[in-house]
Amino acid sequence: MTLRHYILLFALFFTNWLYAQNTRFSASASKSEVATGEEFEVTFSVNANGDRFSPPEFNGFQVLGGPNMSSSMTSINGSMTVSTSYSYYLMAVKEGTFTFGAASISVNGKTYKTNPLRIRVVKGRPVPQGSSRPAPAVPQEDFEESQPEKLSNSLFLRAVTDKNNVYQGQQLTLSFKLYTRVSIVESQVDKIPDLNGFWSEDIKNTNQNVEWKEETYKGKQYHVAVVKQTILFPEHSGNLRIDPVEMTFIVRQKAPARTLMDEFFGTYEDVKYKVKSPPLTVRVKPLPTAGKPQGFTGAVGQFKAEASLDKKELKANEALNYTLKISGSGNLKLIKEPVINFPADFEKYDPKITDAITMNTSGASGSRSYNYLLIPRHEGDFAIEPVRFSYFNPASGRYETASVQGFEIKVNKGNPSENVVYSGAGKQDVKLLNKDISYIKTAEPDLYKEGKEFHGSVWYYLLLLTGPLIFAGALLYRQWDKKNNSDPLKVKSRKAGKIAARHLANAQKQLSENNSKVFYEEVFKGLYGYLSDKLNIPAANLNKESIAAELQAKALDDRLIRQLLETLDLCEMARFAPVTGISANEVFEKAKNIIYEIEDKL
Repeated sequence: MTLRHYILLFALFFTNWLYAQNTRFSASASKSEVATGEEFEVTFSVNANGDRFSPPEFNGFQVLGGPNMSSSMTSINGSMTVSTSYSYYLMAVKEGTFTFGAASISVNGKTYKTNPLRIRVVKGRPVPQGSSRPAPAVPQEDFEESQPEKLSNSLFLRAVTDKNNVYQGQQLTLSFKLYTRVSIVESQVDKIPDLNGFWSEDIKNTNQNVEWKEETYKGKQYHVAVVKQTILFPEHSGNLRIDPVEMTFIVRQKAPARTLMDEFFGTYEDVKYKVKSPPLTVRVKPLPTAGKPQGFTGAVGQFKAEASLDKKELKANEALNYTLKISGSGNLKLIKEPVINFPADFEKYDPKITDAITMNTSGASGSRSYNYLLIPRHEGDFAIEPVRFSYFNPASGRYETASVQGFEIKVNKGNPSENVVYSGAGKQDVKLLNKDISYIKTAEPDLYKEGKEFHGSVWYYLLLLTGPLIFAGALLYRQWDKKNNSDPLKVKSRKAGKIAARHLANAQKQLSENNSKVFYEEVFKGLYGYLSDKLNIPAANLNKESIAAELQAKALDDRLIRQLLETLDLCEMARFAPVTGISANEVFEKAKNIIYEIEDKL
């Protein structure tokens, strides 16, 4: 085996390995710059079926809605891909630049994380700053003053479906409803169910204000709001369990009076209370085998079908478009490509699939269109046979068939020198190229000596190998960088000098502006912040005694420790009274030299 064979085998193996690593989990925002009070959407997308999704903290923003989960399937050239997205509607509360941390999700047992997402917030309309997630605006009248031990009867969640007995593939709407008789200050969704056994898509709600209704449940009147709604399609028969949704609430309750004023005006306290809905079971019946039509593709619902053709007469090697449109309500996104018998002389390409589907509380409705590009290669009279689209109607409990008309097509003689080639999936452009058949060449042939061409040479294979090698180097660097930054304490210690330098630079600026009070504050912050990060001492435990003890444990000489403590005392004293006997420039140089010495020795 020659060198070029080894290189080709390595490149082939590396390419196959590369394609196995194509799971992508990304974060995106509808806007990278927003104003305070402005709403925007943040979406986390994965090109696979994932579970155990965990969002980042949205500090500095109000969560107006979400998580809204949606799943989609795309078919390109017969290859089916699945993608899932989780979206949140947020509102900016205060100005500044904010970074959302990494979201995580599990795909086939492996955890994937998104890159951090940065949002810049500029001045807009003022927004009252409170919790990151606003509590639902519950009507305040007729609240009972419940005690903590009675909260289970006054605040709870229920999972409710519009149908509990369905067929496989039949759509149903799941609603998580909040029942309350107490005042809610804050709320937060802790866990959403995985909905195993169902294909699901959330109903997106962009309305900031929750709609409350009055409802009587078990003889009591409650304020009721829908927290989350999802459309479900059972993937198999049997008893399918819907796991609980979990939430945390801050409830305002009346507290015992401690003084006469408390008895007169009343006093209240906020209580944290965790709630989860009881699990719910949906009974799913299998589709009947009796009467199942041949060619049934799994459509469940109520549908109609129609077909159209853009031309009925054309020349050979010209292109025409055949469109089959299925519309109605049901599992439109799960319908497989129907079987259509096109003439054998027609060249057929994979269809372009177009969805126009609406998700609301009534379920999924709309249309799915399959557009086929067809190229007749010979003249003659041809026919596209009528299509019979079969589906199961849960309302009637039986299979039904929608008939689609056929078409007669007349193909005239075309130009034999022009052959149509389709340029790619999802495109309608058709190119006329003389490449379908290689014709006899009458010109002088372009001869070359074997072994002199670039293709197939050693340089060709070395260049071919460059791409995988560069990728491997990038992968190794990424692993090194991940390992180097895996310990937060070490990273914090490593970056301590840079943070201190930032404070000292600001101190030097204040010094040039003769602002001595702020100068000493910045030197003090720079030294304390540097020591907290470098020595891994929490700010709450940071004092001169703990600093001295830690530096002595690291074998730093007493002279340096003494200079450090003197400088800290000097800066602390200068914040309240003028300093004599030493200039501000000397204090600045002394602080800078102390940091340099500690960096050198540690």
